[in-house]
Amino acid sequence: MNNGAPKQKFPRWPGGCVFAALLLLGGTWGCAKPAAKPVFAAAAVKSQIVQTVNIPDSSEYLSTLKSRRSAAINPQVEGWIVKIAVQSGERVQQGQPLMEIDPRVQEATLNSQVAARNAQAATLANAQVQYERAQKLYEDGIMSKQDFDTAKTTYDAALAQTHAMDAQVTQQQAQLHYYSVSAPTDGIVGDIPVHVGDRVTNTTLLTTVDQPGGLEAYIYVPVEHSRELHLGQPVDLLDDSGNVIAHSTIFFVSPEVDDTTQTVLAKAVIPNASHAFRTDEFVNARVTWRTTKGLEVPVLATQRINGQVFVFLAASGTKGSVARQQQIQVGDIVGNNYVVLSGLKAGDHVIVGGFQFLADGMPVKEAIENSAVQADPH
Repeated sequence: MNNGAPKQKFPRWPGGCVFAALLLLGGTWGCAKPAAKPVFAAAAVKSQIVQTVNIPDSSEYLSTLKSRRSAAINPQVEGWIVKIAVQSGERVQQGQPLMEIDPRVQEATLNSQVAARNAQAATLANAQVQYERAQKLYEDGIMSKQDFDTAKTTYDAALAQTHAMDAQVTQQQAQLHYYSVSAPTDGIVGDIPVHVGDRVTNTTLLTTVDQPGGLEAYIYVPVEHSRELHLGQPVDLLDDSGNVIAHSTIFFVSPEVDDTTQTVLAKAVIPNASHAFRTDEFVNARVTWRTTKGLEVPVLATQRINGQVFVFLAASGTKGSVARQQQIQVGDIVGNNYVVLSGLKAGDHVIVGGFQFLADGMPVKEAIENSAVQADPH
């Protein structure tokens, strides 16, 4: 019975739509699939192929660079400096005046010697006249042989005295020349430790004059290594970072031991065409005793974990190259590389760049670089 109320209408769903909706809900709730395993993209890395290299057995010593043609200027006379004509670092030519020592005392001495020589010259002239007169009288039979011999002796003595005084004047003139200090050769003036007004002696160092060009490295080797020194031994000069800045070989080994330092002096010629080095400069010198075959790995390619040293290798996997963490044993540092004692073999691909976020087994895409390239963790 309707009782006058309107009938409620329900929406009709096509049968197929209802079935499809139920099927969709059933698939969503009852047939969920597990999440797919994430796939990592291959990381781009740089690698080097481990190669057998010559590894030097060497030692480093502090060496002093000396000019091969350096002249130390010491005065030949004593006195007070009245003039300094050059400055440190100035280029001078041979014979150019460097400084002057007060010559007034020497000039007075020379003038006195010249006056004495002039007086002696007058005496010699008179003795010569008397001798020539006596010779004529003797030849005429007027003068006795004794008187003639006396006149000749007087003349000979005056002549000898004159020669002696000429020599003294020449000596005093040469001595006066030493009061003007000149450059013995072309070169560069070194430090000038004296000043105008200083009194100097024969042992006072006035300055040095260094000729541009090659230098010598003075290397003082402890006596316990002296038996290993020999001519032609390789020597490298190093900068503060350990980089080689000059190559050379030993050309001199002292036969004596310095009793105060118990070292043996060895010398090596250092080219200096570009004037990169200075006289008396201290430079680290590496003397190579011998070389052996071995393996090296860049220091920056290594990682330390709990005191152990590891590197990443690019190894062949089933689907391409993958990163493999490898523990190694290292020795001394040579340049920028570790000497490898164990854990690597020739031909291994050591990852030297881009390994910062690698994990063992991660796929990698490597770019092989020359082994001389330094490792770059970025």
